[in-house]
Amino acid sequence: MSDPFRRSARIDAVELSEILKISELADALKREGRDVITLGTGEPDFPTPPHVIHAAHQAALAGETTYTLTAGTLELRRAIAAACQRENGYTPETAEIIVCTGAKQVLYNAFAATLDPGDEVLIVAPYWTSYPDIVTVCDGKPVVMPTSAETGFRITPEQLRDAIGPKTRWLLLNSPSNPSGAVYSEADLEALAEVLRDAPHVGIMVDEIYQHISYVPFRSFRSVAPDLADRTLIVNGVSKSYAMTGWRIGWGIGPKRLTAAMLAIQSQITSGASSVSQAAAVAALDGDQQLLAERSDDFRERRDMLAAALNATGVLDCPSADGAFYLFPGCARAFGKVTAKGRRIESDADFCEALLEEQGVALVPGRAFGTPGYVRLSYAYSRASLTEAATRIARFCANLK
Repeated sequence: MSDPFRRSARIDAVELSEILKISELADALKREGRDVITLGTGEPDFPTPPHVIHAAHQAALAGETTYTLTAGTLELRRAIAAACQRENGYTPETAEIIVCTGAKQVLYNAFAATLDPGDEVLIVAPYWTSYPDIVTVCDGKPVVMPTSAETGFRITPEQLRDAIGPKTRWLLLNSPSNPSGAVYSEADLEALAEVLRDAPHVGIMVDEIYQHISYVPFRSFRSVAPDLADRTLIVNGVSKSYAMTGWRIGWGIGPKRLTAAMLAIQSQITSGASSVSQAAAVAALDGDQQLLAERSDDFRERRDMLAAALNATGVLDCPSADGAFYLFPGCARAFGKVTAKGRRIESDADFCEALLEEQGVALVPGRAFGTPGYVRLSYAYSRASLTEAATRIARFCANLK
């Protein structure tokens, strides 16, 4: 019998994110009474700044609870433009900015608006788990460019040149990177831009959502290569920097012909982002920015503490991270070893499953990010949780035989 709810071919290869699967498994174990520490979620543990919450409250009281312009309120788009000038040295026109329900919708809108079946999108691995799935849902073909700790998890200009083909429609970069924490320097970006100047058929999408959580100087691609602005889409938002994940505000900055096409997609999906959340985002961008540096410094201290503890295990090889709030250590030294409960470790997934079962620490295997042999840990958790997790991981590694 035919099933009217059979999965379409478009999403046949798309599953629930492994990050979400692990989070749900950890939650289930907690409900059973297990003591579980989850380091799998990419969410700051800081609160949304009080003045931002106050601005949302005032907006709601003032009746700002109706539909906004589909592209976002003029107030927010002007605040975004001002922030770009203040922080990155360029000022986009308001028509170049589209406000969406989170940065993920920016990605979807752009790919849905531009990809035809068979169009290729170059994605750097390790990558955020949603990148290839969004491309697939939009009928595109993800083409993965692998990296390693030896290259700082960054692609080289030669690698990019070799990967570009006649069907390449986009290059998708993420700097600072989730999950590796890699940050492309000005020299790195300029070298990639030089390759891209010879490939005028390729669009350039740069996810800069972790811009303000960078421990080395950050440069926006558009400020490094302004001559490529007509082919560049910058993705950003308030979720990570301002601890506003639940407010669901992201934005894209690109050429007007692209934002107009993205606007057509958005008009048929969400109509637009929350009016109250947009008022909150204005307050975040226009308010005191000192908290960004303070929170980044706090994350840096957690990074240093956790990286030192992981490297001290003698099993995990943990390079430092230049940005974001993740570590991405290699776990290959554990392969072939047996845990205290007799489980043999043959992969990063085995490592994570055994660690969760035997020590109650939830991590995400590197295979979820296109880079097997590694694990991802978020250090956007309390120091007490990080310290206890490090103790349990060390105990787990010490018991491997």
